[in-house]
Amino acid sequence: MSEEILINVTPQETRIAVVQQGVVQEVRIERESARGYVGNVYMGRVVRVLPGMQSAFIDIGGSRAAFLHVADIWGHRQGGEDAKPIERLLAEGQNLLVQVVKDPLGTKGARLSTQISIAGRLLVYLPQESHIGISQRIEGEEERLHLREKLQHLLPADASGGFIIRTMAEAANEGELQADVDYLRKLWNDIQEKSRSAAPASLLYQELNLSLRVLRDVVNDETTRILVDSRETFQKVRVFATEFTPKVAERLEHYAGERPLFDLHGVEEEIEKALARRVDLKSGGYLIIDQTEALTTIDVNTGGFVGGRSFDDTIFKTNLEASQVVARQLRLRNLGGIIIIDFIDMDTEEHRNAVLNEFRKALARDRTHMTVNGFTQLGLVEMTRKRTRESLAHVLCEPCPVCAGRGQLRTAQTVCYQILRELMREARQFQSREYRILASQQVIDMFLEEESQSLAMLSDFIGKPVSLHVESQYNQEQFDIVLM
Repeated sequence: MSEEILINVTPQETRIAVVQQGVVQEVRIERESARGYVGNVYMGRVVRVLPGMQSAFIDIGGSRAAFLHVADIWGHRQGGEDAKPIERLLAEGQNLLVQVVKDPLGTKGARLSTQISIAGRLLVYLPQESHIGISQRIEGEEERLHLREKLQHLLPADASGGFIIRTMAEAANEGELQADVDYLRKLWNDIQEKSRSAAPASLLYQELNLSLRVLRDVVNDETTRILVDSRETFQKVRVFATEFTPKVAERLEHYAGERPLFDLHGVEEEIEKALARRVDLKSGGYLIIDQTEALTTIDVNTGGFVGGRSFDDTIFKTNLEASQVVARQLRLRNLGGIIIIDFIDMDTEEHRNAVLNEFRKALARDRTHMTVNGFTQLGLVEMTRKRTRESLAHVLCEPCPVCAGRGQLRTAQTVCYQILRELMREARQFQSREYRILASQQVIDMFLEEESQSLAMLSDFIGKPVSLHVESQYNQEQFDIVLM
């Protein structure tokens, strides 16, 4: 399936969109003020060791200490020996070479590993390992064996370090593989050289920026062209592609049209839709997507779709369409962690299997590691999707200051009753000549109309007058009671 990659650049941020057959499949955003940390290598300093959690906090120079679990310490389990506890491996104040494997998410700091991996276009270099691994996406035992032998032939007998052969390497020749090997070894030598004199919490290697990472990680044989709307970025990308990915260089184009690139291809509209809770299906059905810190739930509904032949057929068709749309929304919104999909209940095993197969087929396009379980007894599909960076909503949005992220507001009547209870408390604790209520227009209107009798009864009960004052800056839930 042919695809295009759109690169939109402004001084403040870089945005990437992957478009297949005219449909936006993936959006990535990187802001200059908040570049991701994944892939960066630091000379970290151990701030605190927590034996009870078998973890440690490491200072890498950020506003929050990063997190290192004992399982992510290379060599903590050697041969047949039992794993060593973290208190025997690390000490406070110790300097440690670490790499970020997961960006800070929410209130959590970055996740670290001491097993370094440096990604090239065709290979991933593992300087502390000795084996050659192959991407799971490369199928066929003969092809896998051929690639392993080809790489081993290029490596000197005394070569140190291991490699993972990426999917891109399937069509690569020996010269391209050799160039990738030399490039990765040089990078690792530079990191080692810097580490010998580096101060604690200093950056030794920074991962490529988003526009260059896309050339390395996202572009594939199906990519027909890469459009860049910044001349300066286009020139930088072309220099990088000419040196490291020559086959990609010829697909690069500078977009100089008057209409914004993302508007021309409908990306802005798709981003807006990806921030909505409801996603409409072409058939008339719809999805409801709710995202929490660690869990995302997706509910499938038939909506206005009435189908043709039977009720079962209507449900089946809605679920089939939803399986495609859910897979796309996971990529577009970059949803990660635990994901629960509530497809509409189906009576037949045949329909359930067909929907699950369609869903797995749609997920196969995703570059992110996932695990998908079958239908549970409750008819839910459980899955996990690896989360290394913030979701699209977390990058572009923040919790509403009015509802604090609940998505709901207390009604004006509810706030009125809350004020009446608070007035009673104030009257019992303090002596005052008069009480003044400061609240929003909606709440004051409620006191002047439907709840006027309630306010009058309370005023009589406490024996003090109560006045009302509108505060135009207050939201519906805000109020104050002033003692006069």
